[in-house]
Parts: sequence; structure tokens; C-alpha cells
Amino acid sequence: MEEITDIAHVNSVNVIQRISEHAAGTAYYAAKFAAIFGCKEWGEVLGLWHDMGKYSPAFQQYIRKCAGLLEEGEKTGKVDHTSAGAIYANEVMGMKGIPLAYCIAGHHAGLLNWYNDIGISGDMRTRLQKDSLDVIRSTIKKQIVPRTTDLPLTMKLEKSDLHSWIRMLFSCLVDADYLDTERFMRPEISEKRSHFATIEVLKQQFDTYMTSLQSSATSSFINEKRTEVLLECCRAAQQGKQCFYLTVPTGGGKTLSSLAFALEHAVKYGKNRIIVAIPYTSIIAQTAKVFKSIFGEDNVIEHHSNIDDDALTTEQKQATENWDAPLIVTTNVQLFESLYANRSSYCRKLHNLVNSIIILDEAQMLPTAFLRPITSVLNTLVKLFDVTLLCTTATQPLLAGSIGTGKDAFIGLRNNPTLIVTDAESLNQSFRRVTIELPVELNEVTSFDDIADELKEYPQVLCIVNTRKESQALFSKMPVGTLHLSRMMCSAHIMDTIKIIKDRLARKESVRIISTQLIEAGVDIDFPVVYRAFAGLDSVAQAAGRCNREGKLNKEGKLGRVKIFNSENGIPSGYMRKGADTLKELIEMDKEIDLLSPTVMTRYFDLLYSKITNFDKAEISEKLYNGACELKFQFATAAHDFKLIDDGGCKSFIVCYGDGINYIEQLKRNGLETWILRKLQQYSVSVRESDFKELKKYGYIESCFGIWIQSDANLYHSQSGVMLNNHWLNEVFIL
Repeated sequence: MEEITDIAHVNSVNVIQRISEHAAGTAYYAAKFAAIFGCKEWGEVLGLWHDMGKYSPAFQQYIRKCAGLLEEGEKTGKVDHTSAGAIYANEVMGMKGIPLAYCIAGHHAGLLNWYNDIGISGDMRTRLQKDSLDVIRSTIKKQIVPRTTDLPLTMKLEKSDLHSWIRMLFSCLVDADYLDTERFMRPEISEKRSHFATIEVLKQQFDTYMTSLQSSATSSFINEKRTEVLLECCRAAQQGKQCFYLTVPTGGGKTLSSLAFALEHAVKYGKNRIIVAIPYTSIIAQTAKVFKSIFGEDNVIEHHSNIDDDALTTEQKQATENWDAPLIVTTNVQLFESLYANRSSYCRKLHNLVNSIIILDEAQMLPTAFLRPITSVLNTLVKLFDVTLLCTTATQPLLAGSIGTGKDAFIGLRNNPTLIVTDAESLNQSFRRVTIELPVELNEVTSFDDIADELKEYPQVLCIVNTRKESQALFSKMPVGTLHLSRMMCSAHIMDTIKIIKDRLARKESVRIISTQLIEAGVDIDFPVVYRAFAGLDSVAQAAGRCNREGKLNKEGKLGRVKIFNSENGIPSGYMRKGADTLKELIEMDKEIDLLSPTVMTRYFDLLYSKITNFDKAEISEKLYNGACELKFQFATAAHDFKLIDDGGCKSFIVCYGDGINYIEQLKRNGLETWILRKLQQYSVSVRESDFKELKKYGYIESCFGIWIQSDANLYHSQSGVMLNNHWLNEVFIL
């Protein structure tokens, strides 16, 4: 083979891709992606400059070694090829080159901090001081640098927008780099990308489905109201505004109505895709099942931690990498943590949010501890990246205007949201299906023994408590046949139990459930009686949504019964207690208050948010906004700290449930094979780190190739999950 000194890649049959070829291919893709938000030239330059460092003799020796082209005995290690382009951007463009420098320096390892931070390796300031001039000069000689560095920027960037704009450019570069490399290295895989139905075809399929559904639906008052909501959504979709609220009582058909809005709006305004973000993985399976029944398995991409990769086609796996499919169903965690991520694998998909529709389902579940950075990034997506936002919920929180009080106040969603349902009070009365019973004395406590005795009187009843420890304590007092739901059970166990519950309800069999609030948000079940431990009004309303959901009792002239009680264990501190205290305050002000009224719900959130002292727990604004004028961002630290699920120092282990037992055995035999690790995700349970240490100490769990697995058969109960009988196993507040 001739001596070639500008190798970018060598494929499996020893064909060489030159650096200039890869740079041109990457520039093509990156420019195409960035053009959608008016930054085509920025994307092109990123593609052309990102691999300048590969011209260095050290890298060429490294790539030849990796390709097996070096003589026996020659040695070389990894070489930094990402700093050269970053240094060049900084030297020839000054301050304007810093955004490019962040993207180029991080296109493999991730966006760097500007300053060094303890526990996080690497920083931009140090990178830009490296001596790469020789590499840069040789690169210029090879004429891959564009003739001009005059990069236009038409969008108006505020301080809070800059980090997202850089991250969006980074996404364009990373995806472009992946795609061009894949095209050269694995063309057979590359050719399988993006063969999905168009938005227009999905709209036709949806219309056909809805026509069939409505023609076969029984005539009822509830169905008439659902149709009205659907028509309201279709009318609102014709508006060019970018922020919408859909507040519909539970059972009002908001899943299909919000999808109708999105498809109608996407076709009219040429949107590229629809992303549905959901708070819990347990709800995603339910929503995705509905969508797949309409559009087919291949056109619905699920992206969340519980997805079984082995069940996905090659095309679906590829779409989870960069979200280039027209319909994505994901979690709040996946969406928002990606929007604040620094790693290339997480950021790769972000440019495909541009010109999309984002549906935030059950928007009340957004954590208040991160509400300020969440609403900030949503504002940026709407303002700069042509995103249409639809917030849907039965208990709409206050996300627009001023949120909080005093020095803790901030402005939430800046676009004045359009209310799709304008007469929420009237609609709420139309869907009224339950009565709520409060304790005679507001602070009166009821023992678990008494609660259990009451629950035994009902053949079908759901009881929701506030903690995992409470759920197991109450469950232990219930008769055989009672079912249990909490995060002390692995995901596979939870999903199996929900299916059992639905099957029993469908067959009108006896079924009693003790659950934490994981069952509240969106799980499609219908009980005649629901008990709820005292909590915030949003939780009470969500619990009420599991009662007489289909209005079957109304046909008999009855309403469902929701009974609120004070647990013998009290209410956990933190946000949950603030919510409960706020609800009690409202009740004490008005004993006749209608707890399910949308107006009351607005009052509740307004009062609740006035009690919260921090809407930016991780101080994301400090890391990404304050240094924005000088382009000094702490990208890596912010990504590390922006975690929507507070695991409180929790650690996970794999439990012996169902097929998890077989996968554990295969792990022991075969070691850390990727497919086994993916399967085991479904069988994981988290406990506090202190409890995790005790589990190790007493031999309940053991390490297997660095993965902790259950080793004592008594640790996991076939109905209630990890047992809490040991005095040292503390409550973990993961719902």
C-alpha cells in the first residue's frame, strides 16, 4: 500500500478514507443540520475543521497502528486530535471562534468546562494553550480551511440561550461525524437509516384510525365530550403560535387529542417530527402501545432506560441514536438531561428537536427543583429553534409568567401559552365522576390496621400511600390475593403486576391494590373506590383519575369514591409535605372548596410555589448563564449536576425475578456481554448507599464482574419486591 499521510479512517477491507474526504462529508451533513436554524455556515466550518489534528505525524502513526499497517514492534498510544481545530478557531476568529472551539475540542470526549473543576478532567482554557501550530500550518497547506471565517449570525442570543446554541451546533457536528464515518465504515448499516413514514402518511393513518374508533364507539356523554376536546385540538393546531396548554380531566382523551393536535400542526406548518415526553417509564409502554396500534411497530421509536434493544429493528436502534424518526416517545429524564448534557452520545440527537413539536405529557410531574433551567431551555427551543410546545395534564401547574416569590421568583415560559380548552371549569364539571371525602378532623390519623379493615370491605379498591415503606407495611396487613406496586419492585415486576391488575378489572374480578404514587400519572386503570394518603392537591387529583375513570358508575346514578386519610407515619419532609400543607391551608380557608376545580388547582400551585425557596437546586444558572458574556461555560459540571431523579446517593442491584434469574446465570457464565447488561436493566432495584453497604455486609448481594446481584433468596418477595423487614433498610424516596 502506498504511503498515505492523511488517513482519517481505514475500513474492514483496508480501504482508506482521507481526512479531506471525511471533513467534506462531515461538513455536508453538519451544514445541512445547522441550516434548519439559520447556521449553515457554522455547521460547515465545524465539519471542515473538526479533524485538523489528524494530520499530525503522531496521529497518523496511531491510525496506521490501529489499522494494522505498522511493522511489528512499532508502538504508539492514543493521540489528541481534537485540540488543533479548536486552537485554530480561537486564533483566527477570536471570541467568535470559542463556540467552534468548544464543539471541536469535545466532539469525542464531550463539551468541556472552561475552568478546571474538581473531579472532572479537562478544561477548554488548558486545551487552547496547547502548541498545535505545526499541525495547523500543515492543515492550511492542504487547503481544507474555508476561504472566509465571516460566519453570519442572524438570531438574537440572550445569555440564557448561548449554552443551548453551542450545544445545538455540537449536536450537528457530532451526528454529522457519526453519519459520515458510518457511511464509510459500515455502508450496509448506513443505508438502513431514516426509512420511516412521513408525517403526512402518519396523519392519514391517524385519521383513518380515529374514524374507525368513533364509528364503533358507544354513544355516551363522556364520548361526546372527548370528541369536543379532539375538535378543539384540531382547531388550535391551525394557529401559528408556539406554546399551548391542554388541560383535560383524567379520562378526557388527552393522549389521542394531543396527538391529533401535533399531527395537524405538523402538516400545516411543515414540522419535522413529534416528540412525546412522559414522566414514568411505566406510562411509556402504555402510550407507545396505543401509538403502535395506529402507526405500526416500525414508525414509533421508544427511547428510555427500560427499552429492550434486542426487540428493536436495526432502523429503530439507529433512530434512538439521533431521533431522526417522525415520532419519538421518551421520558422527561431522557429529554431534559440531554438538553443539559455534554457527552456526544447524549447531545447527538438534539439538532433533530429543531422545527419539531414537543408534547410534555403530565407536565405537573416536572420537578420544581429544576423548574427554572427546564423552563429556560424550553423558552430557548421555542424562541430560537422553532419548536412548538404542548403541555398536557389533568392538573395543569403554573409554568408561565412569574413563578415563586421574592428573591426566588423567576419568569417561566415567556410565550403567553394558548389555552386549547378555554372553558376548563365547564369541561371539568362534565367529567365529574368522583366525590372526595376528607377526614372529619383534617389532621385526624388513621392506623394501617383500620385502613386495612376498610379496604377489605371492597372487592375492587386501590390504596395509594406516600412511601415504599408504607406500601409494604400496609400490604402486610392485607388478605392473600392483594397486589402491591412500588419501586421496591423491579421494572419487569411492576409491568407484569399492572397487566394483572388490568386483566382482573376487565374480567370484573376482585382486585385490591396497595401502591405508591407511581400508579397515579397516566396509568390507565379504573377502580370504583380509591383511598389516598394525604398529599398535595395534584397527587389527590391524579389519584382521583384512577377512580370511575370511564364513568361507568355515572350510568347507575353514582359517583366514584375517593377517600383521603392521614397515614400513621405522617407525611415525608420536602416537596411532598409542602404540597400537603398547601392543600390543608386551602381547605382551612374554604371548607366547601371544590378540590377538582381548575381554578382551585391554579390557586394551589400559586400558593405551593410561593413556599418553595429554590427552583434551581443544582445551580445550573451559575454554571451556564453567569459566564455567558465571556463564553465561559461549565458544560461538564452542569451535565453532571443536572439529574432530574434525585437518587440520594442510591445504588442499584439486580434481583431474582422472572427471566432476570436466567440472565443472572448467563452473566455468571459469560461475563459482561452487552446484550445481557441491557436485559438486566429491567431487573434493577435501587436503595440508599448506606443500606446497600448493609446488604453487602450481611451477604444479601454479591458482585459478579462488577455488577451487584441478589445472592440471598429471601431478599426479594414475589409480590412486594425487596423486603423492608430489616431495621437498617431505610426508606428511599424514588417513586
